[in-house]
Amino acid sequence: MTPSDLPQPETLETPVSNEPITLESDLIYKLEDRPPLIETLFVALQHVLAVFVGIITPPFIICNTLELEGPDTTFIISMSLLISGVATFIQTKRIGPVGSGLLSIQGTSFAFLGPILAAGFAAINSGQTKEEALGVIFGLCFFGAFVEIFFSQFLHLARTFITPLVTGVVVTLIGLTLIKVGIVSVGGGARLVGTEDFGSAQNLGLAGLVLLVILILNSFNSPYLRMSAIVVGLAVGYIAAIPMGFVSFSNLSNLAIFTVPIPFRYGMGFSWSSFIPFIFLYLITTIESIGDLTATSAISGEPIQGSLYMRRIKGGILGDGINSLIAACFATFPNTTFSQNNGVIQLTGVGSRYVGYFIAGFLVLLGLFPIVSGVVQAMPQPVLGGATILMFATVAVAGLKILSCVNLTKRNSMILAVSLGLGLGVTFVPEILETSPTLVKSIFSSGISTGGLSALLLNLIIPGPRE
Repeated sequence: MTPSDLPQPETLETPVSNEPITLESDLIYKLEDRPPLIETLFVALQHVLAVFVGIITPPFIICNTLELEGPDTTFIISMSLLISGVATFIQTKRIGPVGSGLLSIQGTSFAFLGPILAAGFAAINSGQTKEEALGVIFGLCFFGAFVEIFFSQFLHLARTFITPLVTGVVVTLIGLTLIKVGIVSVGGGARLVGTEDFGSAQNLGLAGLVLLVILILNSFNSPYLRMSAIVVGLAVGYIAAIPMGFVSFSNLSNLAIFTVPIPFRYGMGFSWSSFIPFIFLYLITTIESIGDLTATSAISGEPIQGSLYMRRIKGGILGDGINSLIAACFATFPNTTFSQNNGVIQLTGVGSRYVGYFIAGFLVLLGLFPIVSGVVQAMPQPVLGGATILMFATVAVAGLKILSCVNLTKRNSMILAVSLGLGLGVTFVPEILETSPTLVKSIFSSGISTGGLSALLLNLIIPGPRE
């Protein structure tokens, strides 16, 4: 079944209202539209640039922290890109019941960093080699994916408490917490934090240039300028950064020309003691993905309540689980829906899921040809930050739009206040969890997880109608 076979939004009913909630949008191309090839390629490239760093950063951190050899690091990062492409195709195409059928991009999840590193060090400290430790990590990721696959089949039972209030909180927190990532990039990147170079005039100038170009192009009525705004802004910033000495291609000579995918390269291991955090985190990422998919649906002008919405959410979460399963088989880490692309949809005005096929193709090519991804990876952080700070903020605005459809009674206002307070609190002051047990830190270190769980639990236990 494809999305075109499903009932149309106006025929649907919800347990809360007789009408599905559909937010207004000013899209140039809607979900089932097929933009011309040139426009499709432009928009697809902007999505890739928006998510590229997010996809490669988790494996890069894991490989460096575990001190893996260069060939292993290159292979794992390449597989992260390649599998993200395969997973994006599955998610946007919707193969049978698998996938949301929305323009939803998949990528490696940041949420699993702590448990993955803990499992890796535990295996190494027990006398296993680094390759065997990787086998244990990928085994935990593989079996943990079944938690999300199983849970996806019962989401329809949860729709009475996973309401627009809950998803609106999660989507808003996704945008607000990502703004910190964007502003750090504007300043020059995490590696410069605490140094004199962080927030230098050159860094702020580059980021400001990119932001200004994107804003100017978006102010025109021309759909072509609007759709190309991000890629043009990034290109202008990239070129401007070269004479400033911000771009270095020195690492390109060390990259392989072509990477051959090898399933189960590091084998499969398992550890019960390390598995418990993975169970919780797969449940947490399910809630986060519901928020991401709801944001994508809202920005794409599609329903955020009703049977069609729930079918897409179930398919998207099932896709998350199966894609994480595939990722583990090909030596990379759990995949989840990315929120970055929602900002691109908003800014370009293109919500067509067919763009996702080209995004998938670009990501696969980047995975197969590391030399190409190396050129993109050389993009200076301030250039990327100039675009992402705006994209992340638009995701928060999408969350506010969802919340605007909720009747903010005393009960709902209290849930909203507590959830945003706790979610933003752990984001601004992560040290609050420094002395907490590892499991607690794994679950609540993310502001999205903390706020989302708070909204979900409060919506369950506080008396009154759920909205």
